[in-house]
Amino acid sequence: MNPKRAEILGLEALSWLAGEPDALDKFLAGSGISGADLRDAAGSPDLAVALLDFLLANETFLLAFCEASGSDAASLHRARHLLQPEAGI
Repeated sequence: MNPKRAEILGLEALSWLAGEPDALDKFLAGSGISGADLRDAAGSPDLAVALLDFLLANETFLLAFCEASGSDAASLHRARHLLQPEAGI
């Protein structure tokens, strides 16, 4: 895992989330971000971290994303740490 791949994984998470209305609603409600702000923040490291945190905290969505993307949970953890290492994850 390198920083570029971590950013791509964040974009993949956003793309997946956009196609999952239930997950999207829960992410928006939990994060307090609006749909418009979500579009504006697309590609930012902060949004990628928030998306990865959301998936890592929600096993059902995590497993669905991993299956759809061909990723595994360990990759998401590594990506999350690369994008914001001071969080201690």
